[in-house]
Amino acid sequence: MALGGIKTASGDYIDASWELKIAVEELGPEADPITLRVTGDVHIGGVILQLVEKINIKKNWSDHALWWEQKNSWLLKTNWTLDKCGIQADAKLFFTPQSKSIRLQLPNTKTVRLKASFSSPLFRAVIGICEILDIRHPEELSLLRPVDDPSQKKKKKDQENEQEEVVDLEKFALPQGSKNQRYHHPNGVHYLRETEEGEAGYRILAVSQPNVAPEVLAKMSRPSSVVDKAQIHSRWLDSSRSLMSQGIKENDRLLLRFKYFSFYDLDTKYDVVRINQLYEQARWAVLLEEIECTEEEMMMFGALQYHINKCSQSGDIEETQKDSDLDEVEAALSTLEVKLEGSNPKDVLDSITSIPELRDNLKLFRPKKLTLKAYKQYWCIFKEMTVSCYKNPESFGEPIHQMNLKGCEVTPDVNISAQKFCIKLLVPAPEGMNEAILRCENEEQYAKWMAACRLAAKSKTMADSSYQSEVQNIRSFLTMQRTNSNPQAASEAGAEDINTRSLVSHRYQKKYKIKQLTPRILEAYQNIDKLSLMETKMKFIQAWQSLPEFGLSYFVVRFKGCKKEEVLGIAPNRLIRIDLSVGDVVKTWRFNNMRQWNVNWDIRQVAIEFDENINIAFSCVTADCKIVHEYIGGYIFLSTRAKDQNETLNEELFHKLTGGHEAL
Repeated sequence: MALGGIKTASGDYIDASWELKIAVEELGPEADPITLRVTGDVHIGGVILQLVEKINIKKNWSDHALWWEQKNSWLLKTNWTLDKCGIQADAKLFFTPQSKSIRLQLPNTKTVRLKASFSSPLFRAVIGICEILDIRHPEELSLLRPVDDPSQKKKKKDQENEQEEVVDLEKFALPQGSKNQRYHHPNGVHYLRETEEGEAGYRILAVSQPNVAPEVLAKMSRPSSVVDKAQIHSRWLDSSRSLMSQGIKENDRLLLRFKYFSFYDLDTKYDVVRINQLYEQARWAVLLEEIECTEEEMMMFGALQYHINKCSQSGDIEETQKDSDLDEVEAALSTLEVKLEGSNPKDVLDSITSIPELRDNLKLFRPKKLTLKAYKQYWCIFKEMTVSCYKNPESFGEPIHQMNLKGCEVTPDVNISAQKFCIKLLVPAPEGMNEAILRCENEEQYAKWMAACRLAAKSKTMADSSYQSEVQNIRSFLTMQRTNSNPQAASEAGAEDINTRSLVSHRYQKKYKIKQLTPRILEAYQNIDKLSLMETKMKFIQAWQSLPEFGLSYFVVRFKGCKKEEVLGIAPNRLIRIDLSVGDVVKTWRFNNMRQWNVNWDIRQVAIEFDENINIAFSCVTADCKIVHEYIGGYIFLSTRAKDQNETLNEELFHKLTGGHEAL
């Protein structure tokens, strides 16, 4: 089709053609736009073809596309005509690359420069970024904007950008044909290790970075309230829109973080980078007090950090991957053998025909207003998901107290040095949440009852296969917190300077002196000093996952029918309603009781329907309702994904993670 119009003798056009101006990025910002004469029935691909011919520059234009400034959108459907797109002569079009450079701050706070897709939905762009970084399961991550400090002047920002150390990963490309095989290569990002620059890039990704100085840590911003935590989650980018459509420009700085705390298939052989970045995000969450932890837990986290730093800086890259030299076939057969190892038929039969029970003497306290705190001892029976309390083992009939723990909130309250092993329970009730505290006599009793309570909160019984592993994880967590009784051995183990203040949060830096912190961290260190580097990182991640506030993302909302603002916490398996003024949990809703959720886009209100005709609706104050919608959709899918899920992320997954499917 000819693009030129037909002129009369006077020079006027007599057909329906008109002039379309397109700016070309390669020609520079000062260059005049290219003018084409087109008609409404010309398709986008034809416009690009004529534009390239008129530019007359020989290069590969396959990554270029048209960007429509007024509509804030890409014209990617090349078979659509200009009329179908609604493009007229006043349209401001730009011919620009779809892949552009961005500065990406990793969870370990280090910044890298790489190419990302500015035209694909963010969900797809993150997949491409994770392919470069060698991170499996990219659906767990997303991008968010950095904190905007209005008090900072532009000159100061420019100076900081110049001083910022940026590792350039654009020059390191994947080898041909290795895109899908790389995830099964035991050497991680091997394509980054061919040169000294590549090794430096690999260290940024896979090796733990040294702790920052205490004075630097003290100056970092920390959330002081749940509202501050809610502001953090308001900065997530929309997963269903492209970077360009969300105002992101080339060389802008963004943060890459784990968004959905439902980690699947963590493998120390194939996930070296993923585990390291996950550890770093957990470490900074603890140091910057984004998640609450007790004093004993902080000392344990400090000891784990010390051991990781010691192992990371004393060895070379190869020490982070001890399994790299194993024969891949042998390793695969070994893994398969473990997965296919059969259980004792008698044990399987018993687990089917009977559900295990717990029977113990425990102390129970049910807080009430205007009463002194006093525990009473009962004979407690944990059967299925119910705790029944009797006066003594010989008592029969109706229990004195009975609690169904399905959907409850379970919080540990442990102080090993004081031999305090308590389990705080918030049990759902029609009027809200009833509080109860179970006090165990020792660590072993606590591990069994705590594991049972956690499973009951997830609507599971002790017959579930995960019960024993849950008990073992709790035992391991307590062991790491146990204080060593040999202070002399602790001092000998830490003869060198360990820079204690860099291992704990600012709160404990102010509370204790170095002479007080060092022995306590070294005592905790003796419990884990025999672990390998990757084992220690996994222990840190598991301890992080055991904290009561793990995985909670906060949003300030206003529930339908309520005038005051409240906080909605979204966790991997539940929604939590929190009173903003007091900070107490008011109500909990489990995802497995959810029927459907949707958004009224006209009034920006999220509506959720649960079993038993329970309906809630709320509008979001600190974030767009689309972010909350994505969180719910993402967690529901990730918490139920099959173990045999293919690495290729399909459209169904994309829609569920971005809130595209409103019904379950």
